[in-house]
Amino acid sequence: MKRMTSGGIFEDKIGYCRAVVAGGFVHVSGSVSPGVDVPEDVIAQCEGALGVIQTALEDAGAAMSDVVRVRYLLPNPHDFEPCWPLLRATFGDNPPAATMISCALIDPKYKIEIEVTALAPDQ
Repeated sequence: MKRMTSGGIFEDKIGYCRAVVAGGFVHVSGSVSPGVDVPEDVIAQCEGALGVIQTALEDAGAAMSDVVRVRYLLPNPHDFEPCWPLLRATFGDNPPAATMISCALIDPKYKIEIEVTALAPDQ
């Protein structure tokens, strides 16, 4: 098992890793748009979260095309549809199984959180 950190502000506060490579998979924790100045636009936040995920996958030797499962968490379910074109561009050629959940997030400034599970590279 390999545990990977990214230096995200909540990793030490809460006690988790950005990603864990185990059992043939890369499990990437729920990710939000990085930084202190989080954009208000849900599409920009979605893009930021996907960037965090892409970096974590690349650090594990995987890619977005290896994603087999994605979960989208949004406080406002109406914010999901504007993200669809970006998500289609990201996963369209290699669509994973997906779930969208409407729920509160750790800070009200966040409009979307995304977590993925991807196939790990051959060890």
